[in-house]
Amino acid sequence: MPIRPLPDVLVNQIAAGEVIERPASVVKELVENALDAGAQRIEVDIEEGGARLIRVRDDGGGIPAAELPIALQRHATSKIAALDDLESVMTMGFRGEALPSIASVSRFAITSRCAADEHASALAVDGGRMGEVEPAQHPPGTTIEVRELFYNVPARRRFLRAERTEFGHIDDLLRTLSLAHGERRFVLRHNGKPVRDYRAAASEEARLKRLQEALGEGFSSQCLAVAHEGAGLRLHGWLGLPTASRSQADQQFFFVNGRPVRDRVVAHAVKQAYADVLFHGRHPAYVLFLELDPRRVDVNVHPAKSEVRFRDGRLVHDFLFRSLHEALAGTRAGHAAPAPQAEAGSTMPASYAPFAGGAGQAPQQGGLGLAVGETLAQYRSLYASPSASASAAPGLGGGAAPISAAMPDSAPGEAPPLGYALAQLHGVYVLAENAQGLILVDMHAAHERISYERLKTAQDGGGIRRVPLLVPIGVSVSEREADFVETAGEALAGLGLVIERSGPQSIAIREIPALLEGVDARQLALDVIADLIEHGSTRRIEEQRNELLATMACHASVRANRRLTLPEMNALLRDMEATERSGQCNHGRPTWTQLSMAELDKLFLRGR
Repeated sequence: MPIRPLPDVLVNQIAAGEVIERPASVVKELVENALDAGAQRIEVDIEEGGARLIRVRDDGGGIPAAELPIALQRHATSKIAALDDLESVMTMGFRGEALPSIASVSRFAITSRCAADEHASALAVDGGRMGEVEPAQHPPGTTIEVRELFYNVPARRRFLRAERTEFGHIDDLLRTLSLAHGERRFVLRHNGKPVRDYRAAASEEARLKRLQEALGEGFSSQCLAVAHEGAGLRLHGWLGLPTASRSQADQQFFFVNGRPVRDRVVAHAVKQAYADVLFHGRHPAYVLFLELDPRRVDVNVHPAKSEVRFRDGRLVHDFLFRSLHEALAGTRAGHAAPAPQAEAGSTMPASYAPFAGGAGQAPQQGGLGLAVGETLAQYRSLYASPSASASAAPGLGGGAAPISAAMPDSAPGEAPPLGYALAQLHGVYVLAENAQGLILVDMHAAHERISYERLKTAQDGGGIRRVPLLVPIGVSVSEREADFVETAGEALAGLGLVIERSGPQSIAIREIPALLEGVDARQLALDVIADLIEHGSTRRIEEQRNELLATMACHASVRANRRLTLPEMNALLRDMEATERSGQCNHGRPTWTQLSMAELDKLFLRGR
């Protein structure tokens, strides 16, 4: 068969196969065009899940009549004009492929009017065959109708799912875009019935309301507001607490310069940040926005623009991990998260401020029989010792680790956030009273976290001590990995690993971290090298160390059915308030919960 150019209609249909996967893909391209046109109100009408009709109407800048036919040509766009523009794209779209691709596989019509024009102009396309531009009536803005999607490509149409499924993808898409563009209004209708109306959110209160509309109260009441800036990067948004985790990754939204993306660097950084607080098999929830110079990120790596490539992936990874890790570490049972300082060179003060129902406010003491002074006196007389220290590692000999003697003084009439202990239930739970109502604490889970954090602090203070292997372990690796080991000896040694190149495709492990004696040194070294090559950093050593320390902390903590005195219970509550990540145990289970007086009254039908 001779080589010859393909017809334009076929070229567009091939492009449609890359860009248009399903009706939601069409909605994405059209809504993003409306956003780029400056629209403040975007209405989306869907019929039969998008198979019969997709109509997107906006109040943006519009398209002049003379440019309508050009807009339907491949690689025609107003968003870039030179290579420099492509390297600093800030618009949602830029390829100029969407409209001609969509028009080639549907019955397509566009009506548009610029504000200065006397009337609108309309243009129809049927399966790629373009009609004539005609005058029309339309307010300033643009309406695009896409009917009978894939009518002329029956093989593609057969791949469409049920109406409910296809509309669900469109609904999810509008939810995502509404989170990214809080200042715009999005209206969604299906088969003539209103489904969503995300009103423009001008204030922070309105943005939180939109967050609740999009993700539900379960997320909005259990998240931290995050803002951090440094090294030319700015991260802000909302970070779900471990208690807002999900059985699937369906509430994970990450935006780069306003563009929703999926990225391995981001996913890995977030996963590591949650590693110490999330229950096995659970997924974190978050809505996060990363802003950076557009020249530092390549958005031209995927036809649907859903993936990006960072110029300095290691810097982005470390910035994200550190910011999120510190935000989660700053949470303490009963407290608001602290506001850490912005990094050097930052122009925006960093803050982590939870907005969950009064979290972090100092409750007032209720009518309790055990006063602060009495608790302190009893505790210090029974358990304090000259060597006791809040930062000391718990003893790991026989029995449980001692509970800290460090108890901050409280002003008269005030109670700490977790209140004061009332009793112990079945040797498992501590019951306490604070200003809001009843506190329930899983004493073993809480003390396990306290012991674990102290062990980590003690280990971190002494650095990573190495021990030599009696016989070096030889490992076969790729030439790339051997080259890396030869140049990264100092970085590996800082992690407690002394590894040398022993051949073109082999290495020798000579020293490992003392705390990890007995581990599979070969697999550990391979995992660490792989992480360093791919991400520029690794937490394999720390994760394995933490796994061991978590086991030690579990055995060192108070066990179920051990009877505690009131001073011991109160000391445990104070330690929880002072310990990082004390809202969850080492395995991600919650350590405490609050039942407000309103909730208790509801249980007993009081006031009805």
